[in-house]
Amino acid sequence: MFIDKVKIYIKAGNGGNGSASLHTEKYISNGGPDGGDGGKGGDIIFEATTSENTLNMFHFQKHFRAENGENGGKKNCYGKCGKDLVVRVPVGTVVKNKEGKIIADMFEDGQRQVILKGGKGGRGNFHFKTSRRQSPSFAEHGVKTEEHEVVLELKTIADVGLVGFPNVGKSTLLSVVTEAKPKIANYHFTTLSPNLGVVSYYDKTFVMADIPGLIEGASEGAGLGHSFLRHIERTRVLVHVVDISGSEERNPISDFELINNEIFSYDESLKDLPMIVVANKMDMPNAQENLDKFTKKYGATHTIIPMTTIIHEGVELLLETLAKVLEDLPPLSPLEFEPISLDQEESDDFQIDVLDEEVFEVTGGLVKILSRKVNMDDYDSFRYFQRVLKDKGVIAALRKAGAHDGSTVIVGDIEFDFVD
Repeated sequence: MFIDKVKIYIKAGNGGNGSASLHTEKYISNGGPDGGDGGKGGDIIFEATTSENTLNMFHFQKHFRAENGENGGKKNCYGKCGKDLVVRVPVGTVVKNKEGKIIADMFEDGQRQVILKGGKGGRGNFHFKTSRRQSPSFAEHGVKTEEHEVVLELKTIADVGLVGFPNVGKSTLLSVVTEAKPKIANYHFTTLSPNLGVVSYYDKTFVMADIPGLIEGASEGAGLGHSFLRHIERTRVLVHVVDISGSEERNPISDFELINNEIFSYDESLKDLPMIVVANKMDMPNAQENLDKFTKKYGATHTIIPMTTIIHEGVELLLETLAKVLEDLPPLSPLEFEPISLDQEESDDFQIDVLDEEVFEVTGGLVKILSRKVNMDDYDSFRYFQRVLKDKGVIAALRKAGAHDGSTVIVGDIEFDFVD
């Protein structure tokens, strides 16, 4: 089973709660607040590695959660930060949100990317001490993080991509020019996953990939091609292998045009890639006659290399040609995209929604911040809540929206009567 696209769920660690401790010690009166801050939650970090070449492990494990931060303690003891969770993915994995926007392109071996940041730890009551409120009995809760759905897509990174109909000799060619050992048999869809191999030609090396399963309708999901066309996007050169003998009563020219149509229908930008044609199975009847027809039509626009892969005839010329073409091309580079972030920055903005003639609701980032700091059962905490509403302009905005004595005001889970 080869999996190159999978949906997983990730959640960074929650921040630990701050402590509302008051210092108590023999012979020390009025020790004051000494509650420590909560620890930060662990991050979700993705790391690219060459030790994996499929996303199979994510078929069995879907949920990844980092460790929560510990709560703060008395005597100004800070809570321990949660441990980061490192998720290892194959090199070439693209991380997207559920809407399909790119978060990260894990392009290089060892590359690390923080995909989700852990929640901030809540502040202890020491931070809320003022000249008038010398012993606050409330503290701040840590930030609670949300679970996010992300999509992982593996796009194989290779210098050369082998394309063509099934059973034209792509796997045989890969086994001849590299140390790869793909399964080779005389039937269609022998290859069920992209195979990679490293080609060494004198002092030059490059990576070659066999892209399987391309048939008519592949760009629309037919056969296996829809799953593997994405692997062509990462290549610098395409080698189109054609059964020039037409041994299965096929027309080499029609096959060539059909596969090209599927590739370019999937991504029109692939037309900009250099394409070398390998006319394989030259040892078969009708091969020379078909090669002449093929060369007459495409010889002016494509480099055509006659080959009998099984006896290595034409292989040297192909490697020499590829080495020269690759030398003049820019190196592989990550995708160009505007990265998005799953983390939502806290803001103290707010808005007033009029739910009814006498009911007003305050919404926005300020509400989320207050929900972590306010305990309605604590007098000091409620006074702090009232002061923040006044200082941030919420009370003035409520008056402007029509609130008056006796109106109901909703702030998150808190509901109270407005007093002007």
